[in-house]
Amino acid sequence: MNQTLISSGEAFELGFFDFGNNKSYLGIWYHQIQPKTIVWLANRDAPINSSFAKLTITENGNIDILDPSETSIWSSNTSVPANHTVAQLLDSGNFVVRRENDENPENYIWQSFDYPTDTLLPGMKVGWNRTTGINRFLRSWKSNNDPSSGEYSFKMNIDGLPEFIIWHKETKISRSGSWNGKRFNGIPEMKGASIMHFDFHETSGDIYYSFGMLNISVYSRLTMNSSGNLQRSIWSPVAGIWSLYWNFPRDVCDNYGEKCGGFGVCDTNIFPVCKCLKGFRPRDERGWLDLQDGSGGCVRSSGLECGSDGFLALKNMRLPEGSTAFVDRRMNLSECGERCRRNCSCTGYANMDVTSGGSGCVIWVGELLDMREYSESEGGGQDLYVRAAASDSDLEESPTTRSSKNGSSNDNHVVKIVAITAGTCAGLITLSILVYLKRKNRQRLTKSIACRIGSKERTDGETTMDELDLPLFDFTTLAMATNNFSDANKLGEGGFGCVYKGKLPGGEVVAIKRLSRVSDQGIEELTNEVRLIAKLQHRNLVRLLGCCIEVEEKLLIYEFMENKSLDTFLFEKERSTELNWQLRLDIIRGIARGLLYLHQDSRFKIIHRDLKASNILLDEKMNPKISDFGMARIFGSDQVEAKTKKVVGTYGYMSPEYAMDGNFSTKSDVFSFGVLVLEIVSGQKNRGSSYTSSELNLLGHTWTLWKEGKALELVDESVGAKFLEDEALRCIQIGLLCVQEQKEDRPCMSKILLMLNSETSQLSQPKYPGFFIGKRKIEDESSSKQDDSMTINEVTITMLDGR
Repeated sequence: MNQTLISSGEAFELGFFDFGNNKSYLGIWYHQIQPKTIVWLANRDAPINSSFAKLTITENGNIDILDPSETSIWSSNTSVPANHTVAQLLDSGNFVVRRENDENPENYIWQSFDYPTDTLLPGMKVGWNRTTGINRFLRSWKSNNDPSSGEYSFKMNIDGLPEFIIWHKETKISRSGSWNGKRFNGIPEMKGASIMHFDFHETSGDIYYSFGMLNISVYSRLTMNSSGNLQRSIWSPVAGIWSLYWNFPRDVCDNYGEKCGGFGVCDTNIFPVCKCLKGFRPRDERGWLDLQDGSGGCVRSSGLECGSDGFLALKNMRLPEGSTAFVDRRMNLSECGERCRRNCSCTGYANMDVTSGGSGCVIWVGELLDMREYSESEGGGQDLYVRAAASDSDLEESPTTRSSKNGSSNDNHVVKIVAITAGTCAGLITLSILVYLKRKNRQRLTKSIACRIGSKERTDGETTMDELDLPLFDFTTLAMATNNFSDANKLGEGGFGCVYKGKLPGGEVVAIKRLSRVSDQGIEELTNEVRLIAKLQHRNLVRLLGCCIEVEEKLLIYEFMENKSLDTFLFEKERSTELNWQLRLDIIRGIARGLLYLHQDSRFKIIHRDLKASNILLDEKMNPKISDFGMARIFGSDQVEAKTKKVVGTYGYMSPEYAMDGNFSTKSDVFSFGVLVLEIVSGQKNRGSSYTSSELNLLGHTWTLWKEGKALELVDESVGAKFLEDEALRCIQIGLLCVQEQKEDRPCMSKILLMLNSETSQLSQPKYPGFFIGKRKIEDESSSKQDDSMTINEVTITMLDGR
């Protein structure tokens, strides 16, 4: 317990310590500074309730902390096991594990710098490693005497325009403003820092901020304290104390968004501190003037006319909140302004990098939030251009319209005026033509899609429109909402394209499904999905909010599901523990309600045809919602079954009659539901429907356990013993009834829901499940190659991978 490890230059020390409460922690502190200043903790949330503890390196290269019973209470959990490893405390304060004979001493297997606590040291990084998925951030202590994880954190936000956010639990407290190539534009103190340098680094694999000292003998640290303040301190060896260099937030204008609202500007050099931009007025004038409450923000005094709008040129501004901003690093400021001018949804733009004349383009849509103006002497902020009506804007100073000021003769002025007038007229004529053609083209496309979505046949043979009140979105708006469809915003990928998280100009978070351009079924899927789901309203069906059809682009906009899809919980060991038994039962019942609505209670009888775990989305309260209606089909009121020669579905969920003969009905959806029930109960994925042994097939395995009286062995281990055996047996039996080989034996959804909700309803004994869909002859190796489709009984089956 009293043994410590000291770095070679005696700058830092590692060892166990306690706060006099008989709880031991492994930490790192400055070796030569008293009182002890802790900079890192290993087991901050798992202290040892003893004065005895041991630090050891295991055979696979992990660092473990052992309690008196030799039980590991903390481990480095090295992702790449390695033999012959050594642990070393560096003079930077970094505790590292590396291979003993590695020629590159900086090739670390594990390092404490990847897992900060409340302190950032020189050379330490805060930000994301996109390759490893490690998010390095600071989290406060709970109190000055309790180093466990507190309620405040300092994290990098990488959506849109990267910047740092101080959080209190899940609430934003302050933000740094974005990095402008020199400093964060919301921290002017960085400009005058002469004893240190700052680095912001962004590549496809890494995005982080770090700082370094110009004089390495000077100690400096950045800490997130238990009150939510970010503080930079310098050690004064003469006084023997830590001197506060600066802290953040500093004043009321650093409180995120709440002070001056949308389009409001906070400025501590005036009173009251909130003001509206030129061309704007307070939304709540009485509250603004009488109560000095600017939280309602500002609204425009003059209406905008896209094409003739100008821009307010604002200086020394902390740029607006940038998580939904659109960023293009290839554009200069002039190109950025032109792009903003052409997009009527754009409300402001700025340079991303102000060094070397400026580069990179940032564009905002919707309200501009959390702006602040600094004085020239403060030295913070940067230039920002805000869209305004032509009468309110600084047209002569806008980079997109600024003209040369050289030459002063009257003749030159006349020539310029004539040239500008002629050019403007020609430009307006050209612009009008382009706008007209674009509108006509969009009307044609919209009408075409509307006809395909909403037309229906009347009894007299005439075709009428069954109009849908479904908003059409602009593609540019959706591109900005998803940060140009960046991988960071990608939620999943299916057979017909990708789904992205997006934030609309009004602040609403949505899921945007972008159909693949190369998919020959893309437009069919879109029209089918819109036609079906636009008029369906049920709490267990995902809600369609709108669509976008622009030439080759086809997109659908849905409500955003915070917890993504069911398969991300069921089949991932780390997350399956979040699904307790009651939650699994509620999800099964919710899916059943949604399916019953489709089959019986909606205005159409709808067969989904692709019901699977990845198509069950979960909202913030884990309520299930059926999604992806691209494969769905409408039945007539008296129609029982339909037949297709092109079977499209997902391996493992298709019923035998659908896979073999192309016959589908409500009973084929029931089969898929049965597979889902057994997957939810077991936490195992059904590995297929054909050419597998029962041991590798969930349905066969369940059937075997049922016949042997061991059905409860199917229940997912992560549920533990916290479930009712009768409920589990009932769900398993219902699942087996749904996957019976003969469709006539399967119950309908109304009966299934009754069985799920009633403990007294009688259940029949299930018959043989339909987990074989045919046999094939394996003639040679070449005939066994996997393909996107296969043919059985002259029916083509296209298999879709789950998201």
